Amino acid sequence: MADETNQIVILGSGPAGLTAALYTARANLNPLLIEGMEPGGQLTITTEVENYPGFEKGIQGPEMMEVFRRQAERFGTRFMAAEVTETRFDRRPFELIADGKAIKSTAVIISTGAKAKLLGIESEKRLMGYGVSACATCDGAFFKDKEAIIVGGGDTAMEEAIFLTRFCTKVTIVHRRDSLRASKIMQDRARKNSKIAFVWDSVVEEILGDPKAGVSGAKLKNLKTGVVTDFKTDAVFVAIGHQPNTAIFNGKLDMDELGYLKVKPGSTYTNIEGVFAAGDVADHVYRQAVTAAGAGCMAAIDAERWLEAHQG
Repeated sequence: MADETNQIVILGSGPAGLTAALYTARANLNPLLIEGMEPGGQLTITTEVENYPGFEKGIQGPEMMEVFRRQAERFGTRFMAAEVTETRFDRRPFELIADGKAIKSTAVIISTGAKAKLLGIESEKRLMGYGVSACATCDGAFFKDKEAIIVGGGDTAMEEAIFLTRFCTKVTIVHRRDSLRASKIMQDRARKNSKIAFVWDSVVEEILGDPKAGVSGAKLKNLKTGVVTDFKTDAVFVAIGHQPNTAIFNGKLDMDELGYLKVKPGSTYTNIEGVFAAGDVADHVYRQAVTAAGAGCMAAIDAERWLEAHQG
């Protein structure tokens, strides 16, 4: 793998990467997929997935990624369990350094994804997928007629809180300051919603509950008084932003101010010919498994056509 020049190397093994692998493998491009630190991506920390077409009864996130992987493998995708630590896009073929080896490729699809910024407390990790979530669009429907906390103060937190009011009887926004960062229009919408309440100057210190019974409450600490109170809730949604996994592309590929890779409108082309980006690494708007898979398909077709034009 280290000496030969691959036609295409795919970075990341979430829905975007595995869909790109499936399409490029079926196009006989013999793709090499480098799995990264979290094989399967964000879906491996998701329990039930009910909104992916084709799985009418729902499916566990890790199981769905295993199905994706087997399908890509069936058509000849090669997998490498490693993390890319350096990219050399200033030469052709491109070079990617993984496990200390230089892997050469004519084209590269980047689908390294993004990760939700989390609170970083032990109980959050323990209850993730059992009442703790970083995606209201994904998991809100599981909390019909229940109460939920949203942690955050930006537009995403307001959007998610408003979305949750479709299902929940009450949504409480917990914010560490006494004013919101969200745009005025989103603040107004949240404040006007009778199901939404606010707890100011506070942080979630601990989430109460267990994986079997789910979340039962949270310990909220007021940062001004230091007082800790027990707050009853059935779910905690963390909405403090996402971080795209793009550090190794700094100074090499065009990014927006948040670190998401920029692609040419209506395509997956980055600013470097032969390098394509798909999924959450380039999408801070939708962030769904199905949109990531769709973008993976686009990147595969873009790469296939580009290779044909440049190798033919």
